[in-house]
Amino acid sequence: MSEQEIFDKIQALIADRFEIDPAKITNATNFKQDLSADSLDLVEFVLTLEDTFGGEISDEDADKLNTVGDVVQYIAAQQK
Repeated sequence: MSEQEIFDKIQALIADRFEIDPAKITNATNFKQDLSADSLDLVEFVLTLEDTFGGEISDEDADKLNTVGDVVQYIAAQQK
């Protein structure tokens, strides 16, 4: 799966979960600053990512995922 395909899936998940226009979501979108996500939102989003892409994301890794771009790169690296 290409990084663009991963981004498109993540963009759709974020648009649905945070009720935001997908066009406003970029690789630079920050979960806490731009989407006002709290810790519960982030935990639920990580669980959704695990269900969507398979595999597990450790708490340590999840703490490092601050932007959409971080998530795209993480998922791409896990699929190699």
